[in-house]
Amino acid sequence: MLDICLLGTGGMMPLPHRSLTSLMVRFEGSSLLIDCGEGTQIAIKRKGLGYKNIDYILFTHFHADHISGLPGLLLAMGNAQRDETLTIIGPRGLERVVNSLRIIAPELPFDIDFIELDNNKEKISACPYIIDAFKVDHRITCYGYSINIPRAGKFDPEKAKALRLPVNLWGLLQRGETVEHEGELFMPEMVMGPERRGLKVTYTTDTRPTDFITEAAKGSDLFVCEGMYGEPGTAEKAKEHMHMNFEEAAAIAAKANPKKMWLTHFSPAMVRPAEYEWVAKDIFPEACVGKDGMSISLKFDEEE
Repeated sequence: MLDICLLGTGGMMPLPHRSLTSLMVRFEGSSLLIDCGEGTQIAIKRKGLGYKNIDYILFTHFHADHISGLPGLLLAMGNAQRDETLTIIGPRGLERVVNSLRIIAPELPFDIDFIELDNNKEKISACPYIIDAFKVDHRITCYGYSINIPRAGKFDPEKAKALRLPVNLWGLLQRGETVEHEGELFMPEMVMGPERRGLKVTYTTDTRPTDFITEAAKGSDLFVCEGMYGEPGTAEKAKEHMHMNFEEAAAIAAKANPKKMWLTHFSPAMVRPAEYEWVAKDIFPEACVGKDGMSISLKFDEEE
């Protein structure tokens, strides 16, 4: 299962009932965080999640409501006795920005690796995730992300028997390893069926609608997309501030057709975004307004 938690749904400034932007993804003991707005570590604690297993932090861009919670989170991870290397991914200038913030968090018991993005699209292998980064349209350089969990084909024991492979080698082949038996090499594809559909979550915020977003959201089990303004008739305001309203976000989902859509990154002036959920549902029925702490466990097709 791929566990998703929308830790914070606020844009620009936190509210008493709404933390700033952050999303947690968890799979097989590894956690991945997208954005880290003010109060993220509190939101993590509120959900009963931990800091130690956060292996990757992805930043969409460097506005304060998306990155201001990082120094505190790094300190919390250090206090949790994390000593494995942390990988941080984001737009060009990432290392300079993070190291500037680390003036107030200088000593950590773990190293940090930086991956800086520079192209319109980039693919990163970050075990157990495959990350597709895509550039969106904001006032400054900003990226969206698709997080993919690939899934190998089914193991075919009859093929393994026909090759006279001992049972103790089957597990290695299932895990994608090449094995040697009686002087001959055997590859996983010799005993595995075609690759099966995996799991995919697409996340984007702080952007105008773009074709890159539509393409990225296709085939997603969950599409998490900003909806800065919910009220009808806010298209010009959204355009002026380089954001999207509920109608525009839902229109992208209607083209991409993900299984589910969550709206997030709400204007602080929109106190009750759920009142405008109907605006999105009229365009894409599987849309819903996100709220802090909303969670879902995505399952592979055969498990549903």
